[in-house]
Amino acid sequence: MTSPDLAALRPRLPSPVEEITDGRFGRHGVRLLLKRDDLIHPDLIGNKWRKLASNLAAAAGRTVVTFGGAYSNHLRATAAAGRLLGLGTVGVVRGQELADRPLNPSLARCAADGMRLHFVDRSTYRRKSEPEVLAGILREVDAEDAYVVPEGGSNSLAVRGCRALGEELRARADVDVVALACGTGGTLAGLAAGLAPDQRALGIPVLRGGFLSTDVAALQERAFGARRGDWSLDERFHFGGYARVSAELDAFAEDFEDRHGLPVERLYVAKLLYGLVVLADEGAFPRGSTVAAVITGRPFQ
Repeated sequence: MTSPDLAALRPRLPSPVEEITDGRFGRHGVRLLLKRDDLIHPDLIGNKWRKLASNLAAAAGRTVVTFGGAYSNHLRATAAAGRLLGLGTVGVVRGQELADRPLNPSLARCAADGMRLHFVDRSTYRRKSEPEVLAGILREVDAEDAYVVPEGGSNSLAVRGCRALGEELRARADVDVVALACGTGGTLAGLAAGLAPDQRALGIPVLRGGFLSTDVAALQERAFGARRGDWSLDERFHFGGYARVSAELDAFAEDFEDRHGLPVERLYVAKLLYGLVVLADEGAFPRGSTVAAVITGRPFQ
């Protein structure tokens, strides 16, 4: 088998950086930049391109099996990549109870892009990384020789791919802090490794649990052999957990859209931007600082 021609997808790299004027930052003497990773590719949006590209090459034409919940951006991106590159894809979806229900719009998009969906109970899903459980899943989907990508796409290849994000911002001497929303932590692990020694990365987890610091450190250990870069997490802005969007967060996102003309994705980007506004008010960024917010996605349509 041969690796797919990823150049045919024509990613827009490096992604552009835009400065916006927002009084909630300006009154504290803080500049806000937007790193528009949402513009890299219309289907493989933001960090999905950076995490998937190396994995798609490593698949070398084999079927790609990966994992996600019912609203997974990662599943949609993998399905789109399969359609564009002519690769078979299988999405293992958390929640056996969903198998007998109509597909939601996110899963329907996956199916329309040719992804085979396989629903598993939540107990099995939690154990999916165990070799015997994974082998059983692959047998069930008739893909024992498939290339397996973990949930969220976060593995060593993905982490090394995301290092390029940090390297693109390393070239900007005016950037002090690079902030992004985090799910499985792979993008933060790579980003931090690519930044300059005097820059730091700030992750805003969108899931509850307080586990992500350990996961990011482990991802860096596997990808680079040691912890890399100056990074930290602020766990306060998950709004109750993944896919939880309160009325307050939705109103904040609508206001940001009205102010700046930027469509704000709710599950990740809105939580990031909300957190940055709070942190600016708290004085977390010294006057004269420049913060770059990584826009990793856009609203699903």
